[in-house]
Amino acid sequence: MTLLKEPDHGTPEREGPATVTVEVDGLPVVVPEGTSVLRAASQAGVSIPKLCATDSLEAFGSCRLCVVEIDGRRGTPASCTTPVTDGMRVSTETPRLQRLRRGVMELYISDHPLDCLTCSANGDCELQDMAGAVGLRQVRYGYEGKNHLDAPKDTSNPYFDFDASKCIACSRCVRACDEVQGTFALTIAGRGFESTVSPGAGGSFMESECVSCGSCVQACPTATLQEKSVVQLGLPSRTVITTCAYCGVGCSFKAELRGNELVRMVPYKDGGANEGHSCVKGRFAFGYAGHPDRKLEPMVRDTIDEQWRVVSWDEAIGTVARRMLDIQRRHGAGAIGAISSSRCTNEEVFVVQKMVRAAFGNNNVDTCARVCHSPTGYGLKQTFGESAGTQDFKSVAQADVIMVIGANPTDGHPVFASRMKRRLREGAKLIVVDPRRIDLVRSPHIEAAYHLPVRPGTNVAVVNAMAHVAVTEGLVDRTFALERCEDFDGWAEFIAGAEHSPEAVEAITGVPAADLRGAARLYATAANGAIYYGLGVTEHSQGSTMVMGMANLAMACGNIGRDGVGVNPLRGQNNVQGSCDMGSFPHELPGYRHVSDQAVRGVFEKLWGRDIEPEPGLRIPNMFDAAIGGSFHGLFVHGEDIAQSDPNLRHVSAALHAMELVVVQDLFLNETAKFAHVFLPGASFLEKDGTFTNAERRINRVRAVMPPRTGKHEWQIICEIATAMGYPMGYDHPSQIMAEIASVTPTFAGVSFELLDKLGSVQWPCNENAPAGTPVMHIGEFVRGKGRFVRTEYVPTEERTTRRFPLVLTTGRILSQYNVGAQTRRTGNVAWHPEDLLEVHPHDAEDRGITDGDLVTLTSRVGETTLHARVSDRMPVGVVYTTFHHPVTGANVVTTEHSDWATNCPEYKVTAVQIALTRPIHV
Repeated sequence: MTLLKEPDHGTPEREGPATVTVEVDGLPVVVPEGTSVLRAASQAGVSIPKLCATDSLEAFGSCRLCVVEIDGRRGTPASCTTPVTDGMRVSTETPRLQRLRRGVMELYISDHPLDCLTCSANGDCELQDMAGAVGLRQVRYGYEGKNHLDAPKDTSNPYFDFDASKCIACSRCVRACDEVQGTFALTIAGRGFESTVSPGAGGSFMESECVSCGSCVQACPTATLQEKSVVQLGLPSRTVITTCAYCGVGCSFKAELRGNELVRMVPYKDGGANEGHSCVKGRFAFGYAGHPDRKLEPMVRDTIDEQWRVVSWDEAIGTVARRMLDIQRRHGAGAIGAISSSRCTNEEVFVVQKMVRAAFGNNNVDTCARVCHSPTGYGLKQTFGESAGTQDFKSVAQADVIMVIGANPTDGHPVFASRMKRRLREGAKLIVVDPRRIDLVRSPHIEAAYHLPVRPGTNVAVVNAMAHVAVTEGLVDRTFALERCEDFDGWAEFIAGAEHSPEAVEAITGVPAADLRGAARLYATAANGAIYYGLGVTEHSQGSTMVMGMANLAMACGNIGRDGVGVNPLRGQNNVQGSCDMGSFPHELPGYRHVSDQAVRGVFEKLWGRDIEPEPGLRIPNMFDAAIGGSFHGLFVHGEDIAQSDPNLRHVSAALHAMELVVVQDLFLNETAKFAHVFLPGASFLEKDGTFTNAERRINRVRAVMPPRTGKHEWQIICEIATAMGYPMGYDHPSQIMAEIASVTPTFAGVSFELLDKLGSVQWPCNENAPAGTPVMHIGEFVRGKGRFVRTEYVPTEERTTRRFPLVLTTGRILSQYNVGAQTRRTGNVAWHPEDLLEVHPHDAEDRGITDGDLVTLTSRVGETTLHARVSDRMPVGVVYTTFHHPVTGANVVTTEHSDWATNCPEYKVTAVQIALTRPIHV
C-alpha cells in the first residue's frame, strides 16, 4: 500500500456512549462526554491547526494554534483543553482566528531554520504543514534577533538524533516519555526563551534514563527528533502492516519503505496489543535482517570437521530427505525428530509438526516453548481447562492490585510494562515477588507496596502461604469458590495447615512473615486482583505446581472471569503461545489434544492420509539422552539455537556430536550449526507471511515486507522435505495452512486471513460461539466447566547449595537484548549491552575479594565460564544473577539438567555455584 498516514484527532478518545451533540462550523457531531472540542471537530471532518496536541497524549494547551470561537463565550479558548457541552456551537475559521494563528506561527518560524528543502523531515513535518494551513507567507520579525539556531546536535543514540536548533519546545516528547512510556527521562529545562528539552540531568540521550522506545521520536512534530535511517535513506513512500518478531507482547508495526528498502518501523495505532507504542527492539532493532553475517544459500558437509559447501536447494533438500530415510531404515522410525521454533509463524510451526507425524512417522517433535512455558500449559489446563492466559493486555487498566511474580516486564515485555505503569500511577497497588529488586520495585512515580525477595526455588511455599492467609483469615470469595469451582473444601483444609503459614515458611523462603501476610491480604481484599508471571515461575522443578498454586489463589479470591483480574503468563518469545497451540509437543496434537485420544487422531489421520502414533514421542532431553545412548541419530532444528539456549551445554554438545545428521534452519550460523551437517537458510520476519499468537492469545497477521532473500519460504522448505521423504505436502499460500489449522483445531475454527485482515487481530477461542474472538476467558464458567482446586505440596529442589557451591545463580533478560542475542547482537543495541555481566551482592563480593568490573569464574557442578562482575545490591546475599544473550559467556554451560516434574521444563533459575576471581595466566 502507499504510505499510510493514520488520522490524529488531537486528543485521546473518551469512553462511554456518544450523548453530547456539538455543532462545528455548522456540522453536527455527537461524541462522549469529556471529549475535547478539537477531537469533536476532527470527528466532524473539520481540521483545526495544532502543534502541541496529538491523540496519544492528554491535552497540554501550549501552542495556541488550536484556538476557536464558541458561541456565548468570551475569548478564543484552546480547543484541545476545552471539553464539549451539549448544544455547543463552535467556529474554527473566523478572520480573528486566522490572524491569531498566523501571529503564533510567525513566532515559531522566526526561531526555526529555514532549511525545509534540505531537511530530512521535508514533507513529513507538522510545523511545515501548519505554516501552510494558517496561510503564513512572511515573518514580520525577521531572523536577526536572538535565536537557537546554533544549538548543538546530540547524535549519541545509535538510532535517532536530537537537533535542538529545530525544537519548538512543544513538550510532546517530554509528555510521551511520561504518559506513554512512563520512564520520565526527559524534561523541559529553563524558562521562557531559554526553555529546551533536556534528557536527564542535561547530558546526552545515551547518558540519560532514556530507553529508546521511540515515543519521543514518534511524538515530535518537527525534525528535532529524527531516525538516523530517515536522514540516510530519505522519507518512506509505502507501508506494510506487520507484527514484531521479538517478545510475546506482539506489537503491530507499520513497516515503512522507500522502494524495496526498509526505512523505519513505526508502531501502529490500531495494534491491539500495543496501540501505537513500542520498545527499542521492535522500533529500531531490525537491521539484523540485512546483516552481512546472514546466510542466504543452503550448505552441506559430510562431517562437522569439514568446511561448508554451498549447494542448490534441490541438493540440500534431497540430502536431508535421503539421510533421514537412511537413518530410519537402519535404526527404526523413532530414530529421527525435530525441534520447532517459537520465533516462527503458526503456519511454519504447524507444517513442522505435520512433517514429523506424517513424513517422519513418529511424534518426536518438541519446541523451545517447552523449555520456558510448558508448566503454564500443564498447570492452567489442570485448573482452568485451557492452556493459556486469561486476559487481554487492556484488562490491566481495571486492576486494583497487580502481582508480578518471577517476571521483569520493563526489560522482558516493555510495552505491556508501560500499560501496567500507567495503571500504577493511577493508584493501583503493586506486589513484586522476585529474588531480584527489579525496576518496578521502585522507579519514577511507582513504588511497590510489597517486594517479596523470595529465595530461588521456593515459589510454591510463598504462594501457598498467601493462600493460607486468605483461607485462615476468611478472605476467600466463598461464593465464587463453591459455585464455580470444585474440590475447594479439600484444598482449603490442606492449605490451612500450619506448615503453610507465613511464619512457618519464612526460614524456607527468606520472605519476612509480616510482609508475606500483608501482601496476601492486599491481594485477597482487592476488588480486582491480577497476577502476571514469567519464567521465574515456570523454569523451576516445581514450575507446574507453582502455576497451579497461582490458579488456586486466584480462584479462592474470585479473581477470574472479568476485566482487571486473571492469571497471565508473559511469554518470552513472539510465538511461544502459537508454537504450543500448533501441536509442537510430543504428546499433543494441535489444540492441546493428547495423541492417545483415538477420536482426535482420527480427525488428523483422515485429513493427512497417514496413521499417527498413539504414544508420545521424545522430548528434547529424551532426544539428547537417546542420542548419547545410541538410539537417536537425526535431528531437524528449526529456528532454535539449542547449543546456546538449553541447559547443561556439555550434555547438549555431546548429544549433537553423537548424531549422524543435524539439520539447522536459521538466519545465521549459530552455535548449533557448529554441529550441523546441513544448513538451510531461513527467512526473517520481514520476509514472512502468516500469523503470530502473542501472550494474550491474540492472533496477529505477519505480512511480508519483501520477498524471502533466500528464494524460498520456510513453510515451503518443510513441505519439500516431507515430499522428498515420500509424503506429498504442499500449499500455494500460508492462508491455506491457516485454513487447515482452523479445520482441525476448535479454538481456531473461525480464524482465517480474511477475518484477520478485516478485524486486525482476534484472540482465540475464535469460533461460531465467539466469531470476533475472546478477550477475557472463563466468564460465567471455566473451559473445563468448573475450576479445579489442586493440592500444591512444596517440594524443595534437588539442586542444593553446598560448601563447594554456596551461592545460587538465577538468570534473566535485559531490555536491549533478546533471548540468545542472535538478532539483537547484530544491531545497534549492543551499545547498551555489549556483554553479559554477573551481578553479585556487595557482601558476597567482599568475601571473595571481588570488586566491580573484575573478571570472575563462575563454576557449578556441570561446568564453568568467565564473565565480568557487577557489584550490586539488587540481589540478596547468597544469590547471583546474569543474562544469557552472548554465546561467548555461555551462561547455560553451568545450568544443570534438573527440570519440572510434569513437563521437563529446565530449572534455569536455580543453580548452585561458586565464584572466584579469575587469575591471569602467566606465560
